[in-house]
Amino acid sequence: MQIPGRSSLFLRIFPLLLLIAFGVRLTLAQQPAQKPTEKATEKKADTVAPPENARNPAQFELLETRYRFEANGNSRKEVHAHVHINSELGVRQFARLNFDYNRSFQSIDIPLVHITHPSGGTADILPSAITDNPNPAVVNAPAYQDVRVKSVRILGLAPGDNLEYRVITATTHHPLAPDFWLDHSFDRTGVVSHELFDIDVPASRKVQLYVATGFPYETVESENRTDARVAYLWKYSATAPVATSKSAAPEVNSTAPEIILTTLESWQQLSGRLSASLLPATQLSPAITNRSTDLTQNVWSRQEKAEKIYDFVSQKILTVDLPLGSMGFRGRSAEEILKSGYATQEDKFVLFAALSTPSELLASAQLAGAPFGTRDQLPWPNPFTHLLIAMPGQNPVYWLDPSLEVAPFRMISSSYRATPAFFLISQSTVTDVKFSPWDEVTRDLPDAAAQKVSVDAALADDGKLTAKVHYSLRGDNELLLRVAFHQSPKEKWKDLAQLLSLSDGFRGQVTSVNASDPYATREPFIVDYEISQPKFVDWSKKPVRIPALLPQIGLPDPPAKPVAGTATAPIELGTPLEVETHMRLHLPPGTTVTAPTGTSVQRDYATFASQYLAKRLTVTASRHINFLLRQVPAERAPDYNAFLRAVLNDEAQDFTLDRQSPPAPAAKP
Repeated sequence: MQIPGRSSLFLRIFPLLLLIAFGVRLTLAQQPAQKPTEKATEKKADTVAPPENARNPAQFELLETRYRFEANGNSRKEVHAHVHINSELGVRQFARLNFDYNRSFQSIDIPLVHITHPSGGTADILPSAITDNPNPAVVNAPAYQDVRVKSVRILGLAPGDNLEYRVITATTHHPLAPDFWLDHSFDRTGVVSHELFDIDVPASRKVQLYVATGFPYETVESENRTDARVAYLWKYSATAPVATSKSAAPEVNSTAPEIILTTLESWQQLSGRLSASLLPATQLSPAITNRSTDLTQNVWSRQEKAEKIYDFVSQKILTVDLPLGSMGFRGRSAEEILKSGYATQEDKFVLFAALSTPSELLASAQLAGAPFGTRDQLPWPNPFTHLLIAMPGQNPVYWLDPSLEVAPFRMISSSYRATPAFFLISQSTVTDVKFSPWDEVTRDLPDAAAQKVSVDAALADDGKLTAKVHYSLRGDNELLLRVAFHQSPKEKWKDLAQLLSLSDGFRGQVTSVNASDPYATREPFIVDYEISQPKFVDWSKKPVRIPALLPQIGLPDPPAKPVAGTATAPIELGTPLEVETHMRLHLPPGTTVTAPTGTSVQRDYATFASQYLAKRLTVTASRHINFLLRQVPAERAPDYNAFLRAVLNDEAQDFTLDRQSPPAPAAKP
């Protein structure tokens, strides 16, 4: 698998995401909770399948979703599904249905789970098969026990069966009531044959509705003395031709849901509502004031104070890994968070803001994870997936993410850098109707990104290779490795190192591994491992050719030929990064070696230099590449292609080894 835009596996982020996936706290059997907002909670097949029904592990023959909202913000959502099970994979997908909710303002009822067998026999799942447990992430966090998973275990399911179920979610007294909102996207993979979607709202509430082009709907108005209502009805089939929508709303973003409904009038209003819910006006307690004083004593600069508070909130307060909004954007008190020693990403901001107040550091919450174009859509909180902290600094803004626990001060994951940020500000301070709560997360790292890799290897008489590999990292891969090693028990570190070695093209078995303390964020992150590979070379072959034992350097692929009428995009190099790799290989006695010729290429966007030497029984190699710019203009593609060819040709060179055969044993008299 290749990283988008790079021609090899090393030095880019994607392979190391495997390490993060390997190191997560939850087991594969535990499903992460989704936002307990008005998002759909029905379980759909995970596999993106072609339209042909028979090829899907399971087929939704009918999926009905109906919302009813009341004037006070309460709501009822009912999901009714008919699913045909096509294969054993479909059986496994529907062996358990999980529905996430927050019992402090939601309840879930599962009145129907019914199986019809091909023979005509039927079976109803009994209430005893339904369980209600805390979300796995909050098992050791009593303050968040309201975040739960209601599950129904479906036994006796087999290919050819038809499964019918009904799920009702009731929401009362949501923290952001009386406002309400929802979004919905119709299935376009062919997994759902026929879909019905209805929204019923009181006529007394002013709502804004966006409907994407191609999804027509009907409007039904009903009136009586006590309850005038408006209903919006959709009927969608994956095989139906695209029609013209009745909605006058423009297409603002191809990644937007097909339907957005909200009572929120503006993004400014949403910013104020979320701020008031997350940070209600309260006085600082003595416990918070005293802890802030302890953390910042004998520290005078604003940056040092911020760093001390950040380190405490990041490393000493355990992160409870719940999706953003799981608690309805309702924050706990800073004193309670401090006393408990754990917090969600929202509550880490609450504590950080409280501890920063005595030093007047002015921390603000920034919601991130929404795609570009979100600000041009209707206002609703669902697009955001993560909370960052911003505060005035020398840059001029410090961007912080204490939820990762081991992120260095001002280090933000690459998935959020240079993306939209929505900041929360008190409604009382919003006096200008043109005020925009939108910002953009910095694209810069706190320190220059650099990676150093050294390999000290030895080749034995029998062709076995042993090597010690040393990594020293600053930048994006540093953060990913810190998180992976932090979240994995030490007995699993060898498996992490094995994945790391494979991503860099090293074959063999990792025999030992060591890493620096993930909490030591002021220093580069260090990983050392030893690896061995029997029969690395076959001395009977003449001559023996081996590559330099160095990770392959990742470079963006050359630009593809543009479609007629479109402009060629620039070549994205990513965050500026300096990489140094060195190898020393010790050869067995009697070996002669011929080294390849080094290369040197200089450009204003990147430089590359390599050197290969052979002296007696020691071989050395080094490669040094420095990405200086973030992108290469499209018109310079021929020049970049020449640079790329020079690097790839250099990496393709081999050392040539020759070894004298041992003398034949003397003949017996």
